This record gives sequence, structure tokens and C-alpha cells, in this order.
Amino acid sequence: MGFLEKYSKDYAQIARLGLPILVGQVGMIVVGFADNIMVGRYSTQALASASFVNGVFNTAIFACTGFSYGLTPLVGALFSQKRKGEIGGIIRTGLIINALFAIMVSFLMGILYLNVEHLGQPDELLPIIRPYFLLYLGGILPISIFQVFAQWSWGIKNSAMPMWIILGSNVLNIIGNWLLIYGNFGLPELGLFGAGISTLTARWLCAIVITCIFFIRKHNREYAFGFKTTGMSLQRVKQINIVSWPVSLQSTMESASFSVVALMAGWLGALELASFQIFIVISTLGFCIYYSIGSAIAVLVSNETGLGDRQGQRRVAFAGYHIMLMLVIAASVLILALNRYLISAFTEDGPVIAMTLTLIFPLLLYQVGDATQITFANALRGTSNVLPMLWIAFVSYLLIGIPSSYLLGFTAGLGLYGLILSFSVSLFTAAVLFLYFFLRTTRMKNR
Repeated sequence: MGFLEKYSKDYAQIARLGLPILVGQVGMIVVGFADNIMVGRYSTQALASASFVNGVFNTAIFACTGFSYGLTPLVGALFSQKRKGEIGGIIRTGLIINALFAIMVSFLMGILYLNVEHLGQPDELLPIIRPYFLLYLGGILPISIFQVFAQWSWGIKNSAMPMWIILGSNVLNIIGNWLLIYGNFGLPELGLFGAGISTLTARWLCAIVITCIFFIRKHNREYAFGFKTTGMSLQRVKQINIVSWPVSLQSTMESASFSVVALMAGWLGALELASFQIFIVISTLGFCIYYSIGSAIAVLVSNETGLGDRQGQRRVAFAGYHIMLMLVIAASVLILALNRYLISAFTEDGPVIAMTLTLIFPLLLYQVGDATQITFANALRGTSNVLPMLWIAFVSYLLIGIPSSYLLGFTAGLGLYGLILSFSVSLFTAAVLFLYFFLRTTRMKNR
């Protein structure tokens, strides 16, 4: 059997499942670009404040989305066995557990808000940071609600529905930004606070719409019936927690390392913080694309897990990695060709543009490491053997990532360039470890 013939079916399945997720992610990229372009053109102080709050909340948001990812392998395995009613029961329990988790995360972020002045950020930014922080705080719960039903939809191979919801909310978010940041059509000029209001509204809208679709659409009748009639059980709670906590903590530790680097960028000054924010938004172009394929890999590996097909698990994972590498090349070419135009879209501040241009090489290196670790983290997640993800994340992102950021940024005197370069150190470490444990897990399942 030839190489293309071996993987062609998996390429098609990954593309079919991943494309709608990709479109939704690209829509989120567009909103991220629009947010930061509008905020950056409003003022450099607003852009720097957004950088800090977004960086800090990345940890909270990734914790909540990561917790919901524990549902994907459970739903995917049940779907391959055609047990729709049980899927509804899993979603009911998952919704309750995820909502409680989101409330806990919101409480912790509230404590952080009360101590925001002690985090070493420039004093002139604090009056802008505080109200924007509170609006972001209100968006944690709807993110968790949306993600629970999105994992259900992806797990049953219907990735188009969440895509349309995300795209619709993105359009409203951009319109809301235009109205409230600058005060168009007689509305008050609210600056960054207006962007926060628009984002919060869009997040709640997503949660409400996807919940209504789950219960109202006739095609989902069996899932909704299972949701309504299946009570909480200790076994199901345990099953979800066993998978969800490791995935969430892995995502939390990864994003926490990024948040710490955002804090370090703030120590360097408002100029570096603004440049760091532009880097993060541009790098999101690659991450969101890779994430869409990674989600498809997790779903399809979980389907093979439900059928007990070890060879199928590996075949799907490596077919996904082939696609990932092609996307890395496409993203890198795009960044190289359009880097100055992309950066200039965010700000007209010459020093910020010049500083961000120096970060192109570590940005390209970042793409390869990020794509590789996303591939095999999601492949491992699809097997439901997620416990290794805990210590992989701890070693890669915390023990290695954060110290390397300080050493390269401050001890070696590389400043913001060193902080950005340190991302690749942690990402490549994680990639190697995720690959090793995926191969080990699929080999063990053959015994």
C-alpha cells in the first residue's frame, strides 16, 4: 500500500471534521485582529492594557476550555458505539461539573483582580486595566457552557454547527467594537471598556444559542432525551473528572507560562508589552489553525479508541501531523510575506513596529513547536490516557519554560526577544514527550 493510499481516508476525515472548526477559528482570529487593531489605533495604552488582561485571562480561559476537552474522548468513543442516550447523560453531568469549575476559576480570578496593583504593571495603565478585567471575568462561565456543547457537537462529528455560532457572534463582536470603542452612531466613546462589553455580550450569546440548538433541534432528540432523563451518578462524575482534570491542568500550565511571560514583558515597559501583544495575536493565527486540526485528531482517535483499533489511532495521528506540517509552511510563508503589513495594522507607533519586527524568527520557530505539541497532545487525549499530560505540562511549561524565559530575557540580556524565544524551548520539550507517551499508549493497547 502506497503512502498516500495508506493515509488518504484519514486525510479526508480530518479535513471534513477540521475544516468547519478551522473556519470558526479563523473567524476568532479575525475578531482578535479586529479587537487589537481597533484598540491599538485608539491608544498604545489601551493596547498595552489589553495585552496584560488577555495574557492573564488566557490561563483562566484555557483552564476552562481544557476542562471541557475531557468530554471529547468520552463522547467520541460512545458515538462510535452508537450510544446516543448515554452521550446526553455525559453532557448533563459534564455541564454541571464544568459550570462549577468555571465558578471556581472566576473566584480565583476575582482574588487576582483585588491584587492587580501588585503585579508590577505600569501605574498609568491600572485605571484602564481594572474595568476591562471585570468584563473579562464575567465571560468565563459562558465560555465553559459553550465549550461543553461544542465538545458534544465535535464528538458526534458535527463541527459545522459551532462554527456558524462562532462566526455569527464574531460579526456582532466586531460591530460592537466599532460602535463602543469609538462612540459611533451617538453611542458613548468607551475605548477598551467598550471592547470588553462587546466581547462579553458575544460570549453569552454563543452559550445561549448552542444550548437552545441542543434542546430544540429534532435531530438531537435522542441526546436531549438522555440529558433530561439521566441523573447524576458517581461513576459518570468520576469518569469525567479523571479525563477532564489532567487536560485542564495541562492547558492551565501551558497558558500560565504564557501569562508569566506577559508579566515579564510588562516589567520591561509599556512599549515591550504592546509589542508582546501584537506577537501574541499574530501567533494566534497559527495556533487557532493547528487547534482545529488537533480537535479533529482527538475526535477521530477517540473513535478508533472506542473500536479498540490501535493501528487506527496511530494512523489518524500521523495523518493529522502531515496536515499540520503543511499548515506550518503556509502560516510561515504568510508571516514572512506580510509581517510588516500585519504589524502596522495594529499600531502606527514606529518604535512598537520596529520592536515587533525583530521577533519574526522566534515567531516562525514557535509555529513548528506549537503544531507538533498540539498534534500529539490531542492524539494522546483521544486515547483517554491523559494522566501523563499532567507531568509533561509541569516539566515542559513550568520547570523548563518559565526559568528559560527569565534566563533568556533578563540574565542573558535578550529582553523581549529572549522571552519570545523561550516559548520554543517549552513547546519542543512538550512535543517530544507527548509523542513518546502517545506511541507508548497505543503500543500498550495492543497487548
